[in-house]
Amino acid sequence: MKQVLLVFLGGGLGSALRYLVSKWVYSPNATFPIGTFLVNIIGSLIIGILIGLASKQNGLNQSQTLLLVTGFCGGFTTFSAFANENLQFLKAGDYFNFSVYTIGSIVVGLAAVFVGLYFSKLV
Repeated sequence: MKQVLLVFLGGGLGSALRYLVSKWVYSPNATFPIGTFLVNIIGSLIIGILIGLASKQNGLNQSQTLLLVTGFCGGFTTFSAFANENLQFLKAGDYFNFSVYTIGSIVVGLAAVFVGLYFSKLV
């Protein structure tokens, strides 16, 4: 139960910060989703730093990793988790799953958006 609460707390903080960053950089005339782009890149940077710290002998413990990596970064952006998982494929030399996961996530993700838009117009 403690693990769930740590993820819940971190996720809430990450989500709130994502909202604030997006509002801070929002421009009604923008043609590029700069808010989303920024949180995705910042989240990827943060998860890289945190995983690096967690891998050190005196780095983050399991509870801190759950709070910050799974919770905060997961709430801030799921792109950071996507980037980390792809890094793991590359480190393992698993180029096939790296390619399938990357291309599949983009193609299927975009398709899901279109399907969702289609269904939302039917309802």
